[in-house]
Amino acid sequence: MDKSLRIIFMGTPEFAVPSLEILVKNEWNIVAVITAPDRPQGRGQKLVHSPVKVAALKSDIPVLQPTNLKAPDFIAELRSYKADLQIVVAFRMLPEAVWNMPSKGTFNLHASLLPNYRGAAPINWAIIHGEKETGVTTFFLKHEIDTGSIIFQERESIATDDNIGSLYERLMKKGAKLVLKTVEAISENNVTTQVQDESLAVHHAPKIYKETCEIDWKKPAYSIHNLIRGLSPYPAAWTLLDGKTYKIYKSEILNKDLNGLQPGEYMTDGKKDLIFQTGNGALKILELQMEGKKRLEISDFLRGYKLP
Repeated sequence: MDKSLRIIFMGTPEFAVPSLEILVKNEWNIVAVITAPDRPQGRGQKLVHSPVKVAALKSDIPVLQPTNLKAPDFIAELRSYKADLQIVVAFRMLPEAVWNMPSKGTFNLHASLLPNYRGAAPINWAIIHGEKETGVTTFFLKHEIDTGSIIFQERESIATDDNIGSLYERLMKKGAKLVLKTVEAISENNVTTQVQDESLAVHHAPKIYKETCEIDWKKPAYSIHNLIRGLSPYPAAWTLLDGKTYKIYKSEILNKDLNGLQPGEYMTDGKKDLIFQTGNGALKILELQMEGKKRLEISDFLRGYKLP
């Protein structure tokens, strides 16, 4: 196995960190890391490093933070590293001048079983659609996003009590192992790729916006329950209640209707139950957060706040 392979790693959020760390731990030659520019955060608008930059600096790896991936200066600097291989994990779309540069190509880790759930939020949408299984895929980049030839895939079951937080953690770790496996195979010239089967591209996974997260109480209880799971703990499903915005983090399906109530209307005993009528069935709220307040279990919330 040739570990002199010159590798450039591209990524920004927490999801990409284990993939970088497993390569460093296994002594692969990471010559540079590309990540997003530092962002101002908090009241003081202090510039904060991305999680990937923090990990790279710990390992003394040079960090590049271009604002424009097509800028001639950046392209020249990237070329100066003479990378044999580039790895992309949770980074932005690359121009061809970047992904086509290394002799062994550029591969991406995607958190779904491609071609299903191409797009920015595959983990969220798999849960929102009530899937029982998802996974991770490595594939070589080409022009159209998430469409390149598949290198490896690993499957992961989705439990009924999974939310975006728990599934994200497992796929992040499973993905890191798949990145390592892919690098090892490429270094040994032992890769047989598979063209994506377009007939399996059933669902897309677009970016999540605020309006995506609003609960439509006319939908069935199971659909709303899956929406809540697929957005918890972040960015969280929300609804308006008594003129205030409430984020809903956890729910339970009740296979019955509330007599006399319309979708979006609720009943509460003021102690431990808050139950909404949906388009089909009822939904019991277990955890929520009123705007400006802490996230609470429903019994704690009802103890402190009285709903009409």
